[in-house]
Amino acid sequence: MIRKAPVSMIMTEHVITLNKRDSLEKAEQIFKKHNIRHLPVVTNNVVIGMLSKTDLLRLKFADYGDDEHLDTDVFIYKLFTIEQVMRQKIVSVPSSSSIKEVAEIFATKEFHALPVVDNNQLVGIVTTTDIIKYLLRQF
Repeated sequence: MIRKAPVSMIMTEHVITLNKRDSLEKAEQIFKKHNIRHLPVVTNNVVIGMLSKTDLLRLKFADYGDDEHLDTDVFIYKLFTIEQVMRQKIVSVPSSSSIKEVAEIFATKEFHALPVVDNNQLVGIVTTTDIIKYLLRQF
């Protein structure tokens, strides 16, 4: 195990993002299509928020992916904007942060993804799954 391995070793570099003007319906489609759980919301590649699959689930009356309630979901999604639902107080890390530092943040906070930001620009995203996969490779 590299003692000070940077998070850039395990982060996802080509990040799928949202714009605050995108619809919640679009966000749900992205979550399903790419099998991901977190989407940074950006303006000019600057992170202004984070939307998680869980944030959408909180809005819904039915189980995620239940086609029987699709009309209800679309109606609810029209009531809210990405900006209203996203987390706005975002913790981010630079790509030079160590994997250990990022793991410590995950261990003490209530979230599971961090945008990786250099010079105020989004360069990646790291999740708890990335950390677990890294640790498993060490064994």
